[in-house]
Amino acid sequence: MTPTSKFARVTSAAVSLGFLALSGLHAQGTASAPAYVVNEVDVTDQAGFATYAKRQGELIDKFGGRFLARGGKAEAVAGTPLPHRITIYIFDSLAKAQAWHDAPEQAELAAIRDKAANFRSFIVEGCSACKPPAS
Repeated sequence: MTPTSKFARVTSAAVSLGFLALSGLHAQGTASAPAYVVNEVDVTDQAGFATYAKRQGELIDKFGGRFLARGGKAEAVAGTPLPHRITIYIFDSLAKAQAWHDAPEQAELAAIRDKAANFRSFIVEGCSACKPPAS
């Protein structure tokens, strides 16, 4: 599986998980598009990654993000097997996700993360006019 198709599969999962959150934003009268952060994680040092995860969770909270999926069961339905862990979180906008990503604390956290895991991360802009699939 190519990196592009793997990215598309993970992104589709993130967008699907975000439809409920998007519906909640619309119900509150907010029309800005949310942004999703999708991470593929293979942990190599549990203790180091636990430190990273705790501090990163605090930083995500500080910037108004929230978790949609955090290392629960993930199953590859096509293509290559998934890494050990997938995390997905949502911010109210791409600007808020980018502000979180650009925070000064991220440099120190990245150093901890890179010693404790193999990691890929994507910020994906959602869509404000999307409707959930018909059931």
